[in-house]
Amino acid sequence: MEIRKAEFVASSDHVSKCPKPDKPEFAFIGRSNSGKSSLINMLVQRKDLAKTSQRPGKTRTINHFLINEGWYLVDLPGYGYASVSKQVKKGWGSMTEQYLLKRENLYALFVLLDARLPLQRIDANFIIWAGRAGIPLCLVMTKADKLSANELAANRAAIQKELLKIWEELPPFVVTSSVRKTGREELLDIIARAIRKME
Repeated sequence: MEIRKAEFVASSDHVSKCPKPDKPEFAFIGRSNSGKSSLINMLVQRKDLAKTSQRPGKTRTINHFLINEGWYLVDLPGYGYASVSKQVKKGWGSMTEQYLLKRENLYALFVLLDARLPLQRIDANFIIWAGRAGIPLCLVMTKADKLSANELAANRAAIQKELLKIWEELPPFVVTSSVRKTGREELLDIIARAIRKME
């Protein structure tokens, strides 16, 4: 798949304010600072389409990016640690949950996992919740460039082993690096196949 055009179209603090649900959407979620914005920028080959930050919890709204005038990439607020009040975090959780459960044009949810870490409880709990809700998932290991090939293979195997304790069959699993552009074509192929399947 070729990305010919990518533009930011909306930043919404409530699902009702999101763009009209008339195009396929592919959303990205993960713990705060898991690399969502960097991954989106890598996919569209732009440095600054999605805003990145060293401070966890930067994304506090549902951000829509229109791709090729035909579908959306969606940057969702991260879950887990962020230097904001519990009240604000509760608001994000509610907003994100409403989006994931009610957005009828959501074709797939990409859940980001930091390749440097073992499977975190908060990630496992979220994946279980999303799976039970029937949300189409793809698991994405990020920051693969931070590890050696052996370390990466070991961490991937350990994460998959943990997930297989709760899943009979794993969703698609992609290893990525925004620095090296690893996994870009694989993710775009998953998106292209999902669009064709739903046409």
